[in-house]
Amino acid sequence: MLYSEKVMDHLLRPRNAGSIEDASGVGEAGNMACGDIMRMYLKVEDGIIEDVKFETFGCGSAIAVSSIATEMIKGKPVSEAAKLTNKAVLSALDGLPKNKIHCSLLAEEAVKSALEDYYKKAGETPPKSG
Repeated sequence: MLYSEKVMDHLLRPRNAGSIEDASGVGEAGNMACGDIMRMYLKVEDGIIEDVKFETFGCGSAIAVSSIATEMIKGKPVSEAAKLTNKAVLSALDGLPKNKIHCSLLAEEAVKSALEDYYKKAGETPPKSG
């Protein structure tokens, strides 16, 4: 399978790339097998993700999933962002080749890691998932 138009669009024109200086939460995920590393930055105001940025060192799929994941959670309540799944990311990109599906897991893990950091910094207990 070749890459979908959406994957190519997010690879060539990534949204929300960069970092947030005074982030409410920062999370990281990596895959030792492929060497991809993804860092997510969240700016949360009144429980809403006002801004989100990413820095990704990795393949084109990793960059594309980082980009679309930021678009999927920006402007959403943190409780909704916590429900982001790799399947939702894959669907939003119209799929990835089988050997690149692990990249979508990195996006889910990086977002969840940033949310954990946000809750820790805010002195709040994250809602139970499940």
